[in-house]
Amino acid sequence: MNKPPSRRKKITPATSEEAKLATDSTKENNSGQDNPASATITVTAVEVKELTDQEQSLRLQLERRVERAFLEAGQALMELRDRRLYRSTHRTFEEYCRERFGYSRDAAYLKISATAVYENLQKFLPTNGQQIPMPTNERQLRFLAKAELEPAVQADVWQQAVEQAGNKIPSGRIVKDVVDKIRESPKVPNPYHIGEICILLPKENLDLRGKTGYWGVVTHVGEYSCTFQTWDGDYTVKIEHLKSLEFLDEDCFFMQQLCVRLQQLHQVASRDSSVDWLLQGLGKQAKPYLSSLQAKLLATVEREYKIEWRQQK
Repeated sequence: MNKPPSRRKKITPATSEEAKLATDSTKENNSGQDNPASATITVTAVEVKELTDQEQSLRLQLERRVERAFLEAGQALMELRDRRLYRSTHRTFEEYCRERFGYSRDAAYLKISATAVYENLQKFLPTNGQQIPMPTNERQLRFLAKAELEPAVQADVWQQAVEQAGNKIPSGRIVKDVVDKIRESPKVPNPYHIGEICILLPKENLDLRGKTGYWGVVTHVGEYSCTFQTWDGDYTVKIEHLKSLEFLDEDCFFMQQLCVRLQQLHQVASRDSSVDWLLQGLGKQAKPYLSSLQAKLLATVEREYKIEWRQQK
């Protein structure tokens, strides 16, 4: 009976040259293990290509989208809540957020509050050549939102937190530390009161550029800021941007009435450019009276534009 051929592979002896190479390789490996300090490590250099202008532009656009993601989410949630666009499917806004987005009540309202704080920072942070990084997520603003500080103070907190973080975006912990310090420090009461006549001291506030010396009326008093009414509009300003003229009550009343008259004239869309000269002149004359000629000019312009003025009591 013939035996079937064997299926075992035939071992072919290595040539002398192959054996030498294998032996040399083994020696090199063993020598590296025996003396690690003398082992040679080969590092392959990788060429890093610079971004093209188009790639750089795309990167900037995408980074801005990432940074604004939480802001856009908060704005959308705010509109959904305020316009009750959930009412066709859900009884409450909280139920809607939980079932549609998987947000708890706190998570949804944190996004909304963080959006409000972000918008305050955009308005009140100084912009005179400073590149202050803005928040990129709601966690960084959690403690600012919960602290319920005045908008101007929120901007101060964020600016201090950025400085503590080495002019980089601060963590929520750094922001919390700054908030805690401000809340623990003794509060300086707002020295102004409603109806008081003050002048503007813009300092480094670019929103008030060109308005140095404008006088106006305090119409709202916050913890660290005031709403200030001038002939050309209302402004929310920090208390350090105001200086009281310390008028008597009757002088304050005269200036309040004059401010209303100037605002009515400023609201005339088709006014002549010479009217602006009059408004700017009277808007910087912080005196509780008008000269005879000024009074006649103002009355004449009011008649020209059919503005009937009756002194309020």
